Amino acid sequence: MKRILVLGSGLSTSSLIDYLLSHAESEDWVIKVGDIDQEGAQKKVNGHPLGSAVSFDIFNESDKSRHIKEADVVISMLPARFHPMVAEACLEFGRSMLTASYVSPEVRRLDYQARQKGLLFFNELGVDPGIDHMSAMRVIDAIRARGGKLTGFRSYTGGLIAPESDTNPWNYKFTWNPRNVVLAGQGTSMYIRGGEYKYIPYHQLFRSVEKTTVLDLGEFEVYPNRDSLQYRIVYNLPDIKTMIRGTMRRPGFCEAWNVFVQLGMTDDSYTMDYSRDQTWYEFTDSFLPAGKSGTITERLGAYLNIPATGAIMEKLSWLGLFDQLPVGISNATPAQILQHKLEEKWKLEPDDKDMIVMQHVFDYQLKGKTFQHKSSLVVMGSDQRKTAMAITVGTPLAIATRLVLNGSIRASGVQVPTTPEFYLPILRELEQYGIQFIEQEEEI
Repeated sequence: MKRILVLGSGLSTSSLIDYLLSHAESEDWVIKVGDIDQEGAQKKVNGHPLGSAVSFDIFNESDKSRHIKEADVVISMLPARFHPMVAEACLEFGRSMLTASYVSPEVRRLDYQARQKGLLFFNELGVDPGIDHMSAMRVIDAIRARGGKLTGFRSYTGGLIAPESDTNPWNYKFTWNPRNVVLAGQGTSMYIRGGEYKYIPYHQLFRSVEKTTVLDLGEFEVYPNRDSLQYRIVYNLPDIKTMIRGTMRRPGFCEAWNVFVQLGMTDDSYTMDYSRDQTWYEFTDSFLPAGKSGTITERLGAYLNIPATGAIMEKLSWLGLFDQLPVGISNATPAQILQHKLEEKWKLEPDDKDMIVMQHVFDYQLKGKTFQHKSSLVVMGSDQRKTAMAITVGTPLAIATRLVLNGSIRASGVQVPTTPEFYLPILRELEQYGIQFIEQEEEI
């Protein structure tokens, strides 16, 4: 009997845990879910006879060592900053580890030691990163096999609200970690377009958007992710002229979000004293120049050179940023205060459904002709538990775990799923769960 330890039972773990439990009897597994919130973990296990829930604190060394030592494989769904701590313990006790997160430099440095011990530290097995890598490499490898030369690659993903649940002027609700949304894009975004390198600082990021359409879902806008240039190496496309990865939102989102960036409301580097006693009006006003006359919308519009009326102000007003109601959170950073407001206004209602939208656009040359290939994916959630985010993050990770445990995947070291031995079986099984790309190609 193989023992699987899942660390973390947050929003995106439902489909992962469901898959593991549904295969537990046939695969001869037992699944232990550890979380600091043991009650939440128990709800995910839902009384399954081959599942159990335990209290797990990553900073409790004895418990961490005991639980990891007792497992045959460890799946870390903890916040990404804790993966190196899990990996170090896995290395000590000779256990392989799988995650949905990006490979951190700390984990990557363990590659040699993991190989020496025959351990696999398998990363980037979620949706983005994960399904994006696998689906992109499947097309890239197919184009190369036909003799084609890639000249451009653009890849966009959005965790969004389904059209039938799109009920606010932002066309957005939280379907993922709110803190990550508030802090998204900080730093400098880097990409190459038509052979020209572009470096977009954070204060310009949400002005640097482009438009795209996906199947029958209409128009989206895209802002570039942090570092697209590294993916020339990841995808073995060192000479490609265009390489851009980005995040999708509905039109109008970015210009309104840019207000927060320009004001400094997404700053997480200092705390605001006495914020609990402020009203939302005063919170917003605290970022504007002193001594100016006019209404707050007029002063805000003049300061940022945006209309004092219209779609942007409507979005800000709908959030309640001009209200004379208390902020209600003390000694917090501007980003934390903004997140507090957004969690109130962008929460999923009980009947809301989310969706994942992903699109890759490949430009390539073959036999003297130029082609464009589009791969598009849309996954709809069915309820608050089986969200599209949980399905697309957890299912590929669960499939990879099964393939590792049954010996179909025998790799060692620090790995991501960009080679056929990894992506072909995972993508094949994902289609059984409705995670299937629509492929379109035309000569241009």
